[in-house]
Amino acid sequence: MQSSVAESMRRVLMAMVCITLMLLPSVSADLVTRIELRDGGVLAERDLGIRTGAVSPDGMDVLIAGMDGYARLLSADEADNREMDVELLTGRSSTIHHIDWHPRGNTALLVGDDGLAMRYDSYDHGVTNVNGTFAVFGKNLTAVAWRPAGDFAYVGAEDGSLWKFAEHTGFEALGNNGVSEITDMDCHRNYNVCFMTTIDEGIAVIDQGHAVTWIAQTSGETWVGMDCADPTLNECVGFASGLKSKAIRINTIDASQSKAEETLIFDLPSGEQIGVDTGHSGTTLVKMAPMSIVRHNPLLNKAYTVLLAEDAAAWDEIIAGRTLAVVWETSTNNGYMVTEFGNIVAFSPLVEEVEAGIMTILVLGAVAISVPGVIIGLIYMNSPWLQKKYNQWRFKGK
Repeated sequence: MQSSVAESMRRVLMAMVCITLMLLPSVSADLVTRIELRDGGVLAERDLGIRTGAVSPDGMDVLIAGMDGYARLLSADEADNREMDVELLTGRSSTIHHIDWHPRGNTALLVGDDGLAMRYDSYDHGVTNVNGTFAVFGKNLTAVAWRPAGDFAYVGAEDGSLWKFAEHTGFEALGNNGVSEITDMDCHRNYNVCFMTTIDEGIAVIDQGHAVTWIAQTSGETWVGMDCADPTLNECVGFASGLKSKAIRINTIDASQSKAEETLIFDLPSGEQIGVDTGHSGTTLVKMAPMSIVRHNPLLNKAYTVLLAEDAAAWDEIIAGRTLAVVWETSTNNGYMVTEFGNIVAFSPLVEEVEAGIMTILVLGAVAISVPGVIIGLIYMNSPWLQKKYNQWRFKGK
C-alpha cells in the first residue's frame, strides 16, 4: 500500500513539474519590428541639419535645433501638424548640439558651437543669450543637463571642459575634467547627481557639491549617450559604440563612490548606437545607424528591438538612409521621430504586435483557469484513496 501511494505521489509531482516548466516565461530571440511607420511630412525642402531635440517636462512640446542656429517648437502629440509649429529666431549661425529643459518646464537651455548658450522662454517663445557667455566664448559646447533641483545646469564641451551654470552666477569651470569630447549628460530625477559620457575617457559623476569623479572600469569605450530613464532605480545607464551598455549604480550617500556594473552587449547582427532618448515607462530608446531603434529596459536589464533597419528601408529607402536626430513616445510604441534632414515620421504599434498581445492575455487567462483543474485531476487520477472517497460520496444516497 505504501509503495502504491509513493508511486502515485511521484506521478503527481512529475506532472506538476512538467506544468511548471510549461509556464516559465520564454525570451524570444527573434529580431522583429514592433511599430508601423507613417510619413508625417518634412519641415523644409532642404537639409536642416537637425542635431538635437528634447521633450518638455509636461510632455506637450518638443524643442528641436541644429545647424545655422535653427530651432523650432513642435507639438509632441501632433508633430506632423505644421499649424502647431513655432519657428524660433536665435539670431545665431552656429550649430546647436544639445538642449535640456528646466525641470519646471518654463525655459530650456540650448548650447552649441562658438560658445552658443541661449535660453528659450515658453512665455513668449523668445530665445536669448544667457548670463556670462563670455566665459565659454569660442568653446564648442556639446552637452547640457539641468539637475532636478533646477538651481544649476552642467555644460560640457568638445575639448573636455566642464562648467556649472546658473543665471545669477553665469558659468563657472569645474575641476577634474578631462580632454576628451563630452558626448552626453543626464541627471537622476530624484537626486542631484549627474553623469557625463566622453569619447574615450570614460564616464564621470557630478555629485551634489559639484565635485567630478571618474567612474572606474568605464574608460576605453566610445560613449555616445547617458540616460537616467527610470527614477525608481538608483542607477543611470551609459551606451557605447559596439552595441555596449553599462549601468552605473548610484551611491546616494556619497555619489563619488558610485560603481559601474558589468558591461552588456546587445545581441544584434548589425548596426551602431548613435544616441539615446528617454522612452515611455522608464525605458530608453536607443537610436541606431542605419535607421533603427532598440528599447532598453533598465528595470529588467534587457533590450528589445523596436524598428529594424531592413524594415525601415522597405518602408522608405530615402528616409531610412537618413540619421535619426530625436525620437519620443506619447505612449509605448506610439510617437514620432525626426531625421537630421527634417523628416517627420509617425509610428504606432504594429497590428500583429497588438494581436499577439491580446492572444497572450487570452492564453494566460486560459492557463490560469485550467492549470489548477489539471493539477487536481492528476492528483485524483493517481490517488486510489481519493477515488474511493469520491465513489463513497457519489453513491452515498443510492
